[in-house]
Amino acid sequence: MLKKLVFLSFLVLLVLLIWQLGWLDALTFENLKRQQAELLAWRDAQPLLVSGFYLLVYVGITALSLPGAALMTLAGGAIFGLGWGLLLVSFASTLGATLAMLVSRFLLRDWVKTRFSKTMQKLDAGIEREGAFYLFALRLVPAFPFFVINLVMGLTRMKVWTFWWVSQLGMLLGTAVYVNAGTQLAQLQSPADILSIQLLGAFALLGVFPLLARKGLSVFKSRQALGRWKKPQHFDANLLVIGAGSGGLVSAYIAAAVKARVILVEKHQMGGDCLNTGCVPSKALIRSARLAHEMRHADHFGLEKQPPEVDFAAVMDRIHSVIKAIEPHDSVERFTGLGVDVRQGTARLLSPWEVEITLNTGEIQRVTARSIVLATGAEPLVPDLPGLEQVDYLTSDNLWQLRERPERLLVLGGGPIGCELAQAFQRLGSQVTQVERGARILPREDQDASQLVMQYFRDEGVDLRLEHQALRIEVDGKQRWLVASDKAGEEVQLPFDRLLVAVGRKPRLTGYGLEELGLLPDSGKTLDTNTYLQTLYPNIYACGDLVGPYQFTHAASHQAWHASVNALFGQFKRFAVDYSFLPWATFTDPEVARVGLNEQDAREQGIQYEATTYGIDDLDRALADGQAYGFVKVLTVPGKDKILGVTLVGPHAGDLIAEFVLAMKHGLGMNQLLGTIHIYPTMTEANKFAAGHWKKAHAPEGVLRWLKKYHQWRL
Repeated sequence: MLKKLVFLSFLVLLVLLIWQLGWLDALTFENLKRQQAELLAWRDAQPLLVSGFYLLVYVGITALSLPGAALMTLAGGAIFGLGWGLLLVSFASTLGATLAMLVSRFLLRDWVKTRFSKTMQKLDAGIEREGAFYLFALRLVPAFPFFVINLVMGLTRMKVWTFWWVSQLGMLLGTAVYVNAGTQLAQLQSPADILSIQLLGAFALLGVFPLLARKGLSVFKSRQALGRWKKPQHFDANLLVIGAGSGGLVSAYIAAAVKARVILVEKHQMGGDCLNTGCVPSKALIRSARLAHEMRHADHFGLEKQPPEVDFAAVMDRIHSVIKAIEPHDSVERFTGLGVDVRQGTARLLSPWEVEITLNTGEIQRVTARSIVLATGAEPLVPDLPGLEQVDYLTSDNLWQLRERPERLLVLGGGPIGCELAQAFQRLGSQVTQVERGARILPREDQDASQLVMQYFRDEGVDLRLEHQALRIEVDGKQRWLVASDKAGEEVQLPFDRLLVAVGRKPRLTGYGLEELGLLPDSGKTLDTNTYLQTLYPNIYACGDLVGPYQFTHAASHQAWHASVNALFGQFKRFAVDYSFLPWATFTDPEVARVGLNEQDAREQGIQYEATTYGIDDLDRALADGQAYGFVKVLTVPGKDKILGVTLVGPHAGDLIAEFVLAMKHGLGMNQLLGTIHIYPTMTEANKFAAGHWKKAHAPEGVLRWLKKYHQWRL
């Protein structure tokens, strides 16, 4: 901060000095015409000195965003002619503009990002995608104040080199017009003579041209992509959805709700991974595991503790009964009743409008649809680990077929799936070893959050092997080991009975005809879509784990709304998908929930923040429930109550985060949260007390001192 104040003071003094010396007053059109002969004589006498002096003055005026750049450009043509003048002005203007951009970035960027963090995030995202293109379009219009462009671009994350070369190229034509006008200085009566209405209109059209060209190119690419396919004259459906997971079900539901003709194709189980192998079974397992843990610690509640006798097969039966209880919500019968044409089989794209469906009965059908939504989901990622093929390893897909509890379970991976399952199996009686190549589990969360979860894991007996790199699997009869390299580079053997691979998930891309249509992305990547969830073909949309960047059920549903609405009504109004307020939770004990920025993300993005933390160990309801652990951490704009993000660690964190999601979505700050009545005693009071801690830290001390004196006087 001190460096910025010193630098700003220097700039202010420099500008005041220039103004006091009257240098800016000398930069007038009349002075330039009057002194042209003298300047030409000086140039002829000392051409290099005059060129260098001119370059320095031009760069200084532009870097300081002072008025006079246009006149200096005229002077370049009047003194040096078109060739040498254009060269000098082109490089001087670009150098000065770049320096102005850097000055703006140094002095203002942090402050602007703090006050307008959400806006700047969107602006930076746009600059990253198409910043060079739009900068070039703006530079083509000399009537637009270039100093404003310089200052605004300094607030973004645009690379300096990109700003330089785009500015150099974009300003060249306008610079040439002004420099050429300078060579005809004697015939000009005023600067207004340079840019006629016609010329200004031409420049405006020139600036709009790249935008029109971009739009035209997009249309051309779409038509080119569609051009080799014959479009049907009539369609069997308005929308065809491939995949009946959360994304596909929501897409089909919305289409049916607005009375569109919709076909839904699912080759395996309705409900997808969430219902059958993901969210539902894992949470049912976690609930059984939590009860076993509570039985071991019943003495904390004045009851006799009782080590549980775990009937693992019964636990798995309960999980499947929960799936059966929820199945009707996602069933063929329900969606057929809603008006969806559900077809159970495998779908394959034949063209952007035609799909071949191989029903599970063996019958093959061909149907056409005006628009298509791909919602094929993801599957467990299996690493290329030598020896893995020798063991019957588990994943989150086949885990639910287990009937016997593993005595020794090795979990490979420290992400949410690995952590949830590792703790659950440890609580159900397995000895769990969890291997993570990073320095901590849950690496996307703040360190204090993952540290608290690791403390509970270790207290419960999970053998955490951090900074261990899996090397190979070794088998000797019935004995199995994972050989890993530890932090020191030494090889260690980790024995196991069953191995659970939980190192991530990859999108399902093969078997749907994506290759033939040129939609298949590079290896390991999700399907490419724009912000409207369109693929290369404007009538083919995609959502869910197939697209990312968040592999959550609620993220897939959020995308599905955008994909289906854009597919059905995009010709009238399109909606760009927005993840600004997307929350998520990891259902370990303690739970970890989050929305918006956390501290490590804010630091990486250079966003200033204030952190307010309230410890749940002080909350009345948590104390009464024997769950007094965890914290609420809220990031706010410095000096403001605007919420940038929340990390919530503790019991029911996934439920408690909803209040902050609502607040952020509707622009409510800590003051409004503090002013909201919360029932006593409930866990939700933790949110209010976090707001109270923020308010206490921002109490108006001066006003309070005067109030103290007032009350003393009243005595």
